[in-house]
Amino acid sequence: MALLQITEPGKSATPHHHNLAAGIDLGTTNSLVATVRSGLAETLPDIEGHHLLPSIVHYAKDTPPLVGTAAKLLAQTDPLNTIVSVKRLMGRGLSDVKTTGTRLPYDFIENEGQGMPMIRTVVGERSPVQISADILKTLKQRAEESLGGDLVGVVITVPAYFDDAQRQATKDAATLAGLKVLRLLNEPTAAAVAYGLDQEAKGIHAIYDLGGGTFDISILRLQRGVFEVMATAGNSALGGDDFDRLIAQWIMQKAGIADDAEHRHIRELLDIAQCAKETLSTQDTAPLNIQLTDGINWQGELTSEQFNTLIDPLIQKTIAPCRRALRDAGLTIDDINEVVMVGGSTRMPRVRQKIGDFFKRTPHVNIDPDEVVAIGAAIQADILAGNKPDNEMLLLDVNPLSLGIETMGGVVEKIIPRNTTIPVARAQDFTTFKDGQIAMAIHVVQGERELVLDCRSLARFELRGIPPMVAGAARIRVTYQVDADGLLSVSAKEETSGIQSEIIVKPSYGLQDNEIERMLKDSLEHAKEDSFARNLREQQVEADRVINALRAAITADGQHLLKHQEFLDINSKLNELLSIKEGKNAKVIKKAIEQLDEVTQDFAARRMDHSIRHAMTGRSVDEFTEN
Repeated sequence: MALLQITEPGKSATPHHHNLAAGIDLGTTNSLVATVRSGLAETLPDIEGHHLLPSIVHYAKDTPPLVGTAAKLLAQTDPLNTIVSVKRLMGRGLSDVKTTGTRLPYDFIENEGQGMPMIRTVVGERSPVQISADILKTLKQRAEESLGGDLVGVVITVPAYFDDAQRQATKDAATLAGLKVLRLLNEPTAAAVAYGLDQEAKGIHAIYDLGGGTFDISILRLQRGVFEVMATAGNSALGGDDFDRLIAQWIMQKAGIADDAEHRHIRELLDIAQCAKETLSTQDTAPLNIQLTDGINWQGELTSEQFNTLIDPLIQKTIAPCRRALRDAGLTIDDINEVVMVGGSTRMPRVRQKIGDFFKRTPHVNIDPDEVVAIGAAIQADILAGNKPDNEMLLLDVNPLSLGIETMGGVVEKIIPRNTTIPVARAQDFTTFKDGQIAMAIHVVQGERELVLDCRSLARFELRGIPPMVAGAARIRVTYQVDADGLLSVSAKEETSGIQSEIIVKPSYGLQDNEIERMLKDSLEHAKEDSFARNLREQQVEADRVINALRAAITADGQHLLKHQEFLDINSKLNELLSIKEGKNAKVIKKAIEQLDEVTQDFAARRMDHSIRHAMTGRSVDEFTEN
């Protein structure tokens, strides 16, 4: 007998329909994507269970870009085509990049039409926006495969101290990746959402966010359901990468390595430095083993005491913005209720100690600092996608830098001061300078300095058709509007005649709409072949990894742990993999990898047993059970 389904009047037969949305933390070192399922926010892993996606892209001829761990494996051997820490280049001109003090191995090309630096690769010129789009495409694919459908939109987090150009570049990258941006959300605000601070009745919280390439501090006043960012400060070119470079420079000095070493050696030193930094988060010393170019090894160690001495000046650079943010908010340290630590670089014990000392309280570190921002973004995305229509959470972010206009003499007149709550609209009246003036040039700038030459130029446009009058008689109202994403539009209107002109500020570092359209069209036309090529490239990289690891194992332990026939069998499968890994069939390469894995399992087990016995030689069982 069939069952009859009865639905109440006005009720949907599928009342639990869920719009698929995600939060994305597009980081300097690593990126993540998260979503809300069954009421809980969680980060989404790849097929191998890894949640963090290294923000690294590798380009090779006739293949789609490699993103993540596969690209990271090639950073040392092919540094010119492996782009690392691209977030630091977003929204910056070539002159900005050259003055950061960071030695980058890339071959930069000035794009005269846009001012945005282009990087020469074997597949042609690539902009930071295009490179970031490749990272976002990978995160989008991961989310849609995990959720089983297309995303209706995403919330992407940005450092609170990102300026208008950097925010626009981020939005351009999302558009190029085929993502609908529901909102750009400041990273500290996302962290506050993840911690559930919106559920507290009231309180003032400091969100200290030190990531791989950026730092910002935000002071939030929290009342039930309302986040108000009172002040924000920071440095969009300070983060974990700088700690790595300090260690690498220290190693170069100790090992006698020249400053003009090859880029691949610099990349190798940076990887070693990063490992040492992570080791010192849990241990007192980090061993160092450096292969010099002349074939000689240099061995040493970095102690936590030496490391702290190296990094203290960088930590001090983060404390100065903390003081500035407190001053801007009109607060003292005693007014702060809680301090929340965000970003992978806050894993360093010295950072936690110094910031705890400054704020005179133990910081919150109970949510994974790598995941907290993506989780907060996912919660906000779930709300904006319409899955929680009754939710009353309100996010009141601020614009990080003042927005102004150039007046006579190259002076900046601030129209929207920094730390103004957004969205916001402000207007100001101006007049003509000369008799009979019929046009006015509007120059939009961003920054805190008094002169235009010390601030960043965002856009220029003209208001024409002003009725000729004596100087000072015309009344031109200029209106600045900043939306919830922190993006700006400007309009100018002559009040007596009604003549008006306006511009949506598209910074010179963003891509033009027609370029984005062209790139989207290209990506759609080549989607299928790109998918096959990507899979092939990933399998070839995996084959190289397996081959190198096996060769190293045989060199180290093959003579005393491998039987003759076993060695012949392994060598046969190894040669098979070598002969086919440059082929064009990903499935064949994958099968060869699996067959090689099968014949090496016994050898791997014996190596593990040998390693354990060696570690326990001369030691009692009690030593391993006391703790």
